[in-house]
Amino acid sequence: MPLSRRVVISAVVVTAAVGSGVAVALWPDSEPPYRPPSSHVVQPGAPGQAGRTLSEEEVAQISPPKFTAADTLFIQGMIPHHEQALAMTALVSGRTDNPDIGLLAKRIDVSQHDEIALMQRWLADRNVPSTGPNAGHGGHKLMPGMLTEEQFGQLRQARDAEFDRLFLTFMIRHHEGAIAMVTELYESGGGHEPATDQMAREFNADQSIEIQRMQELLAKMR
Repeated sequence: MPLSRRVVISAVVVTAAVGSGVAVALWPDSEPPYRPPSSHVVQPGAPGQAGRTLSEEEVAQISPPKFTAADTLFIQGMIPHHEQALAMTALVSGRTDNPDIGLLAKRIDVSQHDEIALMQRWLADRNVPSTGPNAGHGGHKLMPGMLTEEQFGQLRQARDAEFDRLFLTFMIRHHEGAIAMVTELYESGGGHEPATDQMAREFNADQSIEIQRMQELLAKMR
């Protein structure tokens, strides 16, 4: 299901039908033991009848959705995707004096370093390898939006205003690729596990904000 059609899970508890009509509370990432927040969980009644609030003992028997192959492929692909973004931000120093580019690169560097660490913990906690069976040259296939070696070399050789324009153009495309990966995750049936869902939604939100900022900067240069 595309991200735009998914219910955003936040402080407001929502319910989803499970099994024979039992409704369970969904919320962001939670480590075992699985415990609901201090909100009522209601089992819908038969047509025309009132629902029933489940006891804490009954709720405790409900397990959260498990991670799937789609979740694993998403994380395995997003790590090298983030790593290339960090390689791009590492080129900023010494190639431009534009303070806006410098601040943007710093934001991307900090956020994606933290996100890589989070994804690596996700893999380690589930005893999943960092690369999938379909990894290409260098251990990873080229994910959506990633630069080719030729494009990365072009960015490395650029300086000043040329570098600024190229950096923004390539990074916008790179971020759009990450958002496409999030959409693909849900369309392939993944993203139901709370931890994966939370990461995907945060990646989508953060990179959408950065795309908007980069488009504004790029527009000023034209």
